Order: sequence, then structure tokens, then C-alpha cells
Amino acid sequence: MPLGVHDLGLFAATVFVLNATPGVDMAYTVASTLRGGWRQGLAAALGIMAGCVLHTLAAAFGLAALLATSAEAFTLVKLVGAAYLLYVAWGMARAGLRPPPAAAEVTAPLSLWRTARQGFFTNALNPKVALFFLALLPQFIDAAAPSKTLAFLVLGAWFIAQGLLFLLALIALVAPLRRSQPRPWVGRSLHLGGAGLFTLLAAKLALTKP
Repeated sequence: MPLGVHDLGLFAATVFVLNATPGVDMAYTVASTLRGGWRQGLAAALGIMAGCVLHTLAAAFGLAALLATSAEAFTLVKLVGAAYLLYVAWGMARAGLRPPPAAAEVTAPLSLWRTARQGFFTNALNPKVALFFLALLPQFIDAAAPSKTLAFLVLGAWFIAQGLLFLLALIALVAPLRRSQPRPWVGRSLHLGGAGLFTLLAAKLALTKP
């Protein structure tokens, strides 16, 4: 192909399997949607995809290769990422342990920018995503591609577009659950369960070896 990529059908299938595998991105999108509706879910999805843009640029211009060759750089990034996941988990735990508001109490609207920002950092600070981009994308680039950088960018853009569509579909499925007005303990359980999940993900990330 003129763009130097091949087997796009297989690439799309691979991306779908990755998107459908439970992980940080899916957990954060679901939690945000249940917490604040489809707008919060969309903000989380856009933040996550912004992180994927960063990983695409890093892979295209060779920055991700540093994580593959430098144990020190990989360790630094993974520890920062794990610390941020713990920060998110702590916020969810506080929300889960907080007494339910009185019926007449009006809660402040959630910040869409904050949700998007957290989504960005949970993705951008995960070195496993950077290494995945560096390992996956070259398999679908022609050896004789006129521009390897352009091919990386094309595949990265495809990954981002398909990933965003998947998260939008996930949000559409999850958002109606929030309108069922569950009992207060359900929301608290979701927050505490999310905090536990993010804590486990942080531990898993911190123990990942380069």
C-alpha cells in the first residue's frame, strides 16, 4: 500500500481484542460513566485517547524505544504510573467511604476537564502501553515502506479511532444503568470496588519488569 501498511483487517481484529480486554482504560471509562453519566464517560474516553496520541507520537519518533532499551527509564515511568493509579484509587475510596448526602443536599457538578485529565495520565503514564505500540505497530508496516514514521502515524490514528468507537459503545451500554437510581450502598460499593481494582492494577504495573 502507498502508506506502507498491510493486513489492516488483522490489525483491526487485534485492536478489538485489546480494547475488549478488561484493564485500566475500560475500568476508568466505566467508573466515570456510572459516576457522572455519558458526559463523564466521554470525557474519560477522550482523555484516554489523548494518551494514545502521545504513545503514537512516541513510537513514531522513536521515544518509546528508550523504554524498551533502558531499564532505568522503564522503572521510573512505571513507578510514576503506579503512583498515579494509587492516587486515583484513593480518590475513589474516599468517595466510597463518604457518608451519603442528605436528600436536599446539592452536590457540586463534576469537572469534565478533571475526568479527561485523569484519563490521559492513567494511559500516558503506563509504559506497558508504550511498549505495546512499539511491539505491535511494526508488525503491520511494510519493510519497504517509503516512510516508517508516516506508517506508524497511520496505524496509530487507526488504533485511536477504533479505540474511541469501542469506548463510545461501552459508554452507551453502561450509561442507562446509572438512570436506574440504585440504592446509595450500590454507588459506594462501585467506588470501593473501583478503588480496589485500581490498587491491584497499580501493584501489577509496579511489579512489571522491562
